[in-house]
Amino acid sequence: MEPGPLTAALKQKALELGFQLTGTCPAVTPAGYDRFRQWLAAGYAGEMRYLADQAEARRHPRFILDGCRSLLMLAAVYPAAGLSRAGSGEGNVSRYALGDDYHDLLHTQLHRLADFHRQLVPGAGVRGVVDTAPLLEREFAQLAGLGWIGKNTLLLNRRLGSWFFLAALLTTEALSYDPPVETGYCGTCRACLDACPTGALVDAWKLDARRCISYLTIELAGPIPPDLRPPLGDWVFGCDICQEVCPWNHRALPGGEADFPPAPDRNPAELAPLFFLDDAAFRARFRHTPLWRPRRRGLLRSAALILGNRPHEASLAALAHGLGDAEPLVRGACAWALGRCSRPAGREALHLQLMVETEDEVRLEIRAALAGGGDAAAGMSGSDG
Repeated sequence: MEPGPLTAALKQKALELGFQLTGTCPAVTPAGYDRFRQWLAAGYAGEMRYLADQAEARRHPRFILDGCRSLLMLAAVYPAAGLSRAGSGEGNVSRYALGDDYHDLLHTQLHRLADFHRQLVPGAGVRGVVDTAPLLEREFAQLAGLGWIGKNTLLLNRRLGSWFFLAALLTTEALSYDPPVETGYCGTCRACLDACPTGALVDAWKLDARRCISYLTIELAGPIPPDLRPPLGDWVFGCDICQEVCPWNHRALPGGEADFPPAPDRNPAELAPLFFLDDAAFRARFRHTPLWRPRRRGLLRSAALILGNRPHEASLAALAHGLGDAEPLVRGACAWALGRCSRPAGREALHLQLMVETEDEVRLEIRAALAGGGDAAAGMSGSDG
Protein backbone atom coordinates (compact mmCIF):
# COMPACT_ATOMS: atom_id res chain seq x y z
CA MET A 1 0.00 0.00 0.00
CA GLU A 2 1.35 3.43 -0.91
CA PRO A 3 2.40 5.72 1.99
CA GLY A 4 -0.21 8.39 1.25
CA PRO A 5 -3.36 6.21 1.32
CA LEU A 6 -2.01 4.13 4.21
CA THR A 7 -1.34 7.25 6.28
CA ALA A 8 -4.76 8.73 5.54
CA ALA A 9 -6.50 5.47 6.46
CA LEU A 10 -4.59 5.11 9.74
CA LYS A 11 -5.26 8.70 10.75
CA GLN A 12 -8.97 8.38 10.01
CA LYS A 13 -9.19 5.16 12.00
CA ALA A 14 -7.34 6.75 14.92
CA LEU A 15 -9.85 9.61 15.01
CA GLU A 16 -12.73 7.11 14.93
CA LEU A 17 -11.17 5.29 17.88
CA GLY A 18 -11.17 8.46 19.97
CA PHE A 19 -7.79 10.12 19.47
CA GLN A 20 -8.01 13.87 18.93
CA LEU A 21 -4.62 14.51 17.34
CA THR A 22 -2.66 12.50 14.78
CA GLY A 23 0.68 13.11 13.12
CA THR A 24 3.38 11.06 11.42
CA CYS A 25 7.16 11.17 11.42
CA PRO A 26 10.09 8.98 10.38
CA ALA A 27 11.80 6.66 12.83
CA VAL A 28 15.04 8.48 13.60
CA THR A 29 17.23 9.37 16.55
CA PRO A 30 15.27 12.28 18.06
CA ALA A 31 16.88 15.70 18.15
CA GLY A 32 16.58 15.83 21.93
CA TYR A 33 18.35 12.56 22.62
CA ASP A 34 21.65 14.20 23.57
CA ARG A 35 19.79 16.61 25.88
CA PHE A 36 18.14 13.61 27.50
CA ARG A 37 21.57 12.07 28.13
CA GLN A 38 22.80 15.34 29.63
CA TRP A 39 19.70 15.50 31.84
CA LEU A 40 20.46 12.02 33.16
CA ALA A 41 24.12 12.92 33.74
CA ALA A 42 23.04 15.93 35.81
CA GLY A 43 21.20 13.59 38.17
CA TYR A 44 17.82 15.18 37.49
CA ALA A 45 16.12 11.77 37.14
CA GLY A 46 16.49 11.05 40.84
CA GLU A 47 15.57 7.47 41.69
CA MET A 48 14.00 6.77 38.29
CA ARG A 49 16.87 4.45 37.43
CA TYR A 50 14.89 2.77 34.68
CA LEU A 51 15.42 5.89 32.58
CA ALA A 52 19.17 5.42 32.66
CA ASP A 53 18.87 1.66 32.24
CA GLN A 54 16.83 2.20 29.07
CA ALA A 55 18.76 5.20 27.80
CA GLU A 56 20.33 3.41 24.85
CA ALA A 57 16.96 1.96 23.84
CA ARG A 58 15.61 5.52 23.58
CA ARG A 59 18.17 6.35 20.92
CA HIS A 60 16.01 4.93 18.12
CA PRO A 61 12.53 3.36 17.77
CA ARG A 62 14.07 0.25 16.19
CA PHE A 63 14.96 -0.86 19.73
CA ILE A 64 11.21 -1.08 20.39
CA LEU A 65 10.17 -2.49 17.01
CA ASP A 66 12.75 -4.16 14.84
CA GLY A 67 12.82 -2.56 11.41
CA CYS A 68 10.69 0.41 12.48
CA ARG A 69 10.47 3.04 9.73
CA SER A 70 7.64 5.31 10.83
CA LEU A 71 5.62 6.51 13.81
CA LEU A 72 2.01 7.61 13.97
CA MET A 73 1.88 9.90 17.02
CA LEU A 74 -1.48 10.27 18.77
CA ALA A 75 -3.05 12.38 21.51
CA ALA A 76 -6.13 11.64 23.63
CA VAL A 77 -7.66 14.45 25.70
CA TYR A 78 -8.53 13.94 29.36
CA PRO A 79 -10.89 16.13 31.45
CA ALA A 80 -9.37 19.30 32.87
CA ALA A 81 -12.28 21.61 33.64
CA GLY A 82 -14.91 21.90 36.36
CA LEU A 83 -12.92 20.16 39.08
CA SER A 84 -13.14 20.88 42.80
CA ARG A 85 -10.17 22.00 44.90
CA ALA A 86 -9.17 20.26 48.10
CA GLY A 87 -10.65 21.44 51.36
CA SER A 88 -9.69 20.56 54.92
CA GLY A 89 -8.84 16.88 55.21
CA GLU A 90 -8.69 16.47 51.43
CA GLY A 91 -5.97 16.17 48.81
CA ASN A 92 -5.79 17.12 45.15
CA VAL A 93 -5.13 14.43 42.56
CA SER A 94 -3.59 15.30 39.21
CA ARG A 95 -6.26 15.49 36.54
CA TYR A 96 -4.83 12.67 34.44
CA ALA A 97 -5.27 10.27 37.40
CA LEU A 98 -8.88 11.05 38.30
CA GLY A 99 -10.30 8.14 36.30
CA ASP A 100 -9.37 4.52 35.73
CA ASP A 101 -5.94 3.59 34.43
CA TYR A 102 -5.59 5.33 31.09
CA HIS A 103 -3.20 2.63 29.90
CA ASP A 104 -6.07 0.15 29.68
CA LEU A 105 -8.20 2.26 27.35
CA LEU A 106 -5.32 3.52 25.22
CA HIS A 107 -3.83 0.07 24.79
CA THR A 108 -7.23 -1.22 23.69
CA GLN A 109 -7.49 1.55 21.11
CA LEU A 110 -3.93 0.93 19.93
CA HIS A 111 -4.56 -2.82 19.54
CA ARG A 112 -7.55 -2.04 17.32
CA LEU A 113 -5.52 0.43 15.31
CA ALA A 114 -2.69 -2.09 14.94
CA ASP A 115 -5.12 -4.78 13.79
CA PHE A 116 -6.55 -2.37 11.24
CA HIS A 117 -3.02 -1.64 9.99
CA ARG A 118 -2.32 -5.36 9.56
CA GLN A 119 -5.52 -5.75 7.58
CA LEU A 120 -4.34 -3.03 5.23
CA VAL A 121 -0.78 -4.36 5.01
CA PRO A 122 -0.56 -8.06 5.90
CA GLY A 123 2.84 -8.91 7.30
CA ALA A 124 3.65 -5.40 8.47
CA GLY A 125 5.42 -5.07 11.81
CA VAL A 126 3.31 -2.92 14.11
CA ARG A 127 3.44 -2.04 17.80
CA GLY A 128 1.42 0.42 19.87
CA VAL A 129 2.94 2.05 22.95
CA VAL A 130 1.69 4.51 25.55
CA ASP A 131 4.34 5.51 28.09
CA THR A 132 5.82 2.26 29.32
CA ALA A 133 8.16 1.68 26.35
CA PRO A 134 11.53 3.47 26.04
CA LEU A 135 10.38 6.16 23.60
CA LEU A 136 10.93 9.92 23.83
CA GLU A 137 7.27 10.58 23.07
CA ARG A 138 7.33 14.36 23.26
CA GLU A 139 10.27 14.59 20.87
CA PHE A 140 8.50 12.43 18.29
CA ALA A 141 5.19 14.23 18.84
CA GLN A 142 6.90 17.53 17.97
CA LEU A 143 8.56 15.88 14.98
CA ALA A 144 5.11 14.66 13.88
CA GLY A 145 3.61 18.16 14.11
CA LEU A 146 1.43 17.67 17.21
CA GLY A 147 2.89 20.59 19.10
CA TRP A 148 5.99 22.04 20.70
CA ILE A 149 7.76 21.30 23.97
CA GLY A 150 6.95 24.08 26.41
CA LYS A 151 9.14 25.61 29.10
CA ASN A 152 7.55 23.23 31.61
CA THR A 153 8.90 20.34 29.44
CA LEU A 154 5.38 19.23 28.44
CA LEU A 155 4.06 19.08 24.89
CA LEU A 156 1.79 22.01 24.07
CA ASN A 157 -0.78 22.19 21.31
CA ARG A 158 -2.44 25.43 20.24
CA ARG A 159 -5.95 23.89 20.40
CA LEU A 160 -5.63 21.44 23.28
CA GLY A 161 -2.98 22.95 25.52
CA SER A 162 -1.30 20.07 27.37
CA TRP A 163 -4.29 18.22 28.82
CA PHE A 164 -3.81 15.02 26.84
CA PHE A 165 -2.09 11.64 26.84
CA LEU A 166 0.43 10.74 24.17
CA ALA A 167 0.55 7.38 22.40
CA ALA A 168 2.36 6.02 19.37
CA LEU A 169 1.88 3.39 16.70
CA LEU A 170 5.22 2.12 15.39
CA THR A 171 5.32 0.48 11.99
CA THR A 172 7.82 -1.05 9.60
CA GLU A 173 5.97 0.65 6.74
CA ALA A 174 6.80 3.99 5.17
CA LEU A 175 4.19 6.70 5.83
CA SER A 176 3.57 10.15 4.44
CA TYR A 177 5.17 12.44 7.03
CA ASP A 178 3.81 15.62 8.55
CA PRO A 179 5.97 18.73 8.87
CA PRO A 180 7.48 19.09 12.35
CA VAL A 181 6.67 22.01 14.64
CA GLU A 182 9.86 24.02 14.50
CA THR A 183 8.63 27.12 16.35
CA GLY A 184 7.56 27.24 19.98
CA TYR A 185 4.87 29.63 21.15
CA CYS A 186 5.86 30.20 24.77
CA GLY A 187 7.56 33.49 23.94
CA THR A 188 8.72 35.40 27.00
CA CYS A 189 6.13 33.78 29.28
CA ARG A 190 7.49 32.50 32.61
CA ALA A 191 4.21 31.50 34.24
CA CYS A 192 5.14 27.85 34.76
CA LEU A 193 8.65 28.60 36.03
CA ASP A 194 7.45 31.21 38.50
CA ALA A 195 4.52 29.13 39.79
CA CYS A 196 6.40 25.91 40.63
CA PRO A 197 6.36 25.81 44.46
CA THR A 198 9.43 23.59 44.79
CA GLY A 199 11.66 25.20 42.17
CA ALA A 200 11.70 22.00 40.13
CA LEU A 201 11.76 24.02 36.90
CA VAL A 202 15.33 25.20 37.37
CA ASP A 203 15.24 26.90 33.98
CA ALA A 204 13.15 26.92 30.84
CA TRP A 205 12.95 23.39 29.41
CA LYS A 206 14.93 22.01 32.36
CA LEU A 207 13.15 19.98 35.05
CA ASP A 208 14.86 18.69 38.17
CA ALA A 209 12.57 15.75 38.85
CA ARG A 210 13.98 15.36 42.35
CA ARG A 211 12.08 18.51 43.33
CA CYS A 212 8.95 17.92 41.25
CA ILE A 213 5.79 17.24 43.25
CA SER A 214 4.71 14.59 40.74
CA TYR A 215 8.00 12.75 41.23
CA LEU A 216 7.90 13.15 45.01
CA THR A 217 4.36 11.79 45.37
CA ILE A 218 4.50 9.08 42.69
CA GLU A 219 8.04 7.95 41.88
CA LEU A 220 9.99 8.52 45.10
CA ALA A 221 9.93 5.35 47.17
CA GLY A 222 11.29 6.73 50.44
CA PRO A 223 10.63 9.72 52.69
CA ILE A 224 10.09 13.08 51.03
CA PRO A 225 12.84 15.51 52.11
CA PRO A 226 11.63 17.74 54.99
CA ASP A 227 12.22 21.00 53.11
CA LEU A 228 9.98 19.82 50.27
CA ARG A 229 7.07 18.72 52.44
CA PRO A 230 5.38 22.11 53.01
CA PRO A 231 5.57 23.04 49.29
CA LEU A 232 3.48 19.95 48.49
CA GLY A 233 0.53 22.03 49.62
CA ASP A 234 -2.51 19.81 49.12
CA TRP A 235 -1.21 17.68 46.22
CA VAL A 236 -1.43 14.07 47.36
CA PHE A 237 -0.83 12.51 43.93
CA GLY A 238 0.86 14.35 41.12
CA CYS A 239 0.65 18.07 40.44
CA ASP A 240 -0.96 20.27 37.77
CA ILE A 241 0.34 23.68 38.79
CA CYS A 242 2.62 24.28 35.80
CA GLN A 243 -0.26 23.31 33.51
CA GLU A 244 -2.91 25.30 35.36
CA VAL A 245 -1.01 28.56 34.93
CA CYS A 246 -0.13 27.98 31.27
CA PRO A 247 -1.98 30.47 29.02
CA TRP A 248 -2.37 27.82 26.34
CA ASN A 249 -4.37 25.68 28.75
CA HIS A 250 -6.68 28.60 29.45
CA ARG A 251 -7.64 28.43 25.77
CA ALA A 252 -7.75 24.64 25.52
CA LEU A 253 -10.90 22.98 24.27
CA PRO A 254 -12.70 20.85 26.88
CA GLY A 255 -13.22 17.12 26.44
CA GLY A 256 -12.26 13.67 27.58
CA GLU A 257 -15.15 13.06 29.96
CA ALA A 258 -16.60 10.24 27.88
CA ASP A 259 -13.40 8.19 27.69
CA PHE A 260 -11.84 9.19 31.02
CA PRO A 261 -14.70 10.00 33.43
CA PRO A 262 -13.39 11.30 36.78
CA ALA A 263 -14.17 9.24 39.85
CA PRO A 264 -16.04 11.30 42.47
CA ASP A 265 -13.88 9.98 45.33
CA ARG A 266 -10.75 11.53 43.77
CA ASN A 267 -12.09 14.96 42.96
CA PRO A 268 -10.71 15.75 45.50
CA ALA A 269 -9.70 12.75 47.66
CA GLU A 270 -10.75 12.43 51.29
CA LEU A 271 -7.54 11.44 53.08
CA ALA A 272 -8.37 10.24 56.59
CA PRO A 273 -10.23 7.06 55.48
CA LEU A 274 -7.15 5.92 53.54
CA PHE A 275 -5.28 5.19 56.79
CA PHE A 276 -7.82 2.53 57.71
CA LEU A 277 -7.42 0.56 54.46
CA ASP A 278 -5.35 -2.61 54.75
CA ASP A 279 -3.41 -3.95 51.78
CA ALA A 280 -6.37 -5.94 50.44
CA ALA A 281 -8.79 -3.02 50.71
CA PHE A 282 -6.29 -0.65 49.13
CA ARG A 283 -5.75 -3.05 46.25
CA ALA A 284 -9.48 -3.45 45.70
CA ARG A 285 -9.98 0.31 45.55
CA PHE A 286 -6.97 1.42 43.55
CA ARG A 287 -5.56 -1.56 41.63
CA HIS A 288 -6.85 -0.40 38.24
CA THR A 289 -6.20 3.30 38.75
CA PRO A 290 -3.05 5.44 38.44
CA LEU A 291 -3.01 5.77 42.23
CA TRP A 292 -1.81 2.18 42.44
CA ARG A 293 1.69 3.17 41.27
CA PRO A 294 3.08 4.44 44.62
CA ARG A 295 1.32 1.57 46.36
CA ARG A 296 -0.34 1.93 49.75
CA ARG A 297 2.79 3.01 51.60
CA GLY A 298 3.61 5.80 49.16
CA LEU A 299 0.09 7.16 48.97
CA LEU A 300 -0.33 7.14 52.76
CA ARG A 301 3.04 8.86 53.18
CA SER A 302 1.88 11.68 50.93
CA ALA A 303 -1.57 11.79 52.52
CA ALA A 304 -0.02 12.23 55.96
CA LEU A 305 2.14 15.09 54.76
CA ILE A 306 -0.85 16.85 53.21
CA LEU A 307 -2.75 16.54 56.49
CA GLY A 308 0.29 18.00 58.22
CA ASN A 309 0.35 20.92 55.81
CA ARG A 310 -3.28 21.71 56.62
CA PRO A 311 -3.82 20.66 60.25
CA HIS A 312 -7.37 19.50 60.70
CA GLU A 313 -8.77 18.25 63.98
CA ALA A 314 -10.93 15.58 62.37
CA SER A 315 -7.77 14.03 60.86
CA LEU A 316 -5.93 13.53 64.18
CA ALA A 317 -7.39 10.06 64.71
CA ALA A 318 -6.29 8.94 61.27
CA LEU A 319 -2.75 10.24 61.78
CA ALA A 320 -2.56 8.62 65.22
CA HIS A 321 -3.72 5.37 63.65
CA GLY A 322 -1.10 5.73 60.91
CA LEU A 323 1.56 6.26 63.56
CA GLY A 324 1.14 2.57 64.36
CA ASP A 325 1.13 1.41 60.73
CA ALA A 326 3.19 -1.61 59.72
CA GLU A 327 5.15 0.55 57.23
CA PRO A 328 7.93 2.71 58.72
CA LEU A 329 7.50 5.14 55.83
CA VAL A 330 3.90 5.79 56.87
CA ARG A 331 4.77 6.05 60.56
CA GLY A 332 7.47 8.63 59.88
CA ALA A 333 5.20 10.78 57.74
CA CYS A 334 2.43 10.64 60.34
CA ALA A 335 4.92 11.68 63.02
CA TRP A 336 5.90 14.74 61.00
CA ALA A 337 2.24 15.61 60.42
CA LEU A 338 1.34 15.27 64.10
CA GLY A 339 4.26 17.53 64.93
CA ARG A 340 2.59 20.23 62.84
CA CYS A 341 -0.55 20.01 64.97
CA SER A 342 -1.08 21.96 68.16
CA ARG A 343 -3.33 19.53 70.00
CA PRO A 344 -2.22 17.63 73.13
CA ALA A 345 -3.65 14.42 71.69
CA GLY A 346 -1.13 14.58 68.87
CA ARG A 347 1.83 14.98 71.22
CA GLU A 348 0.55 12.19 73.42
CA ALA A 349 0.38 9.85 70.43
CA LEU A 350 3.95 10.78 69.53
CA HIS A 351 5.23 10.10 73.05
CA LEU A 352 3.48 6.73 73.17
CA GLN A 353 4.87 5.68 69.79
CA LEU A 354 8.39 6.76 70.75
CA MET A 355 8.27 4.32 73.67
CA VAL A 356 7.70 1.36 71.31
CA GLU A 357 9.23 2.49 68.01
CA THR A 358 12.12 0.31 66.80
CA GLU A 359 13.07 1.98 63.51
CA ASP A 360 15.80 4.61 63.87
CA GLU A 361 14.49 6.82 61.05
CA VAL A 362 11.01 6.89 62.54
CA ARG A 363 12.40 7.66 65.99
CA LEU A 364 14.23 10.63 64.48
CA GLU A 365 10.99 11.83 62.88
CA ILE A 366 9.15 11.54 66.21
CA ARG A 367 11.84 13.39 68.15
CA ALA A 368 11.92 16.15 65.55
CA ALA A 369 8.13 16.41 65.70
CA LEU A 370 8.15 16.65 69.49
CA ALA A 371 10.95 19.22 69.41
CA GLY A 372 8.86 21.34 67.09
CA GLY A 373 6.09 21.32 69.64
CA GLY A 374 3.49 22.16 67.05
CA ASP A 375 5.09 25.54 66.32
CA ALA A 376 5.15 24.74 62.61
CA ALA A 377 1.38 24.49 62.51
CA ALA A 378 -0.43 27.44 61.05
CA GLY A 379 -3.40 26.71 63.29
CA MET A 380 -5.88 23.89 63.52
CA SER A 381 -9.14 23.99 61.64
CA GLY A 382 -12.24 22.47 63.15
CA SER A 383 -13.80 19.24 62.01
CA ASP A 384 -16.09 21.23 59.75
CA GLY A 385 -13.15 22.86 57.95
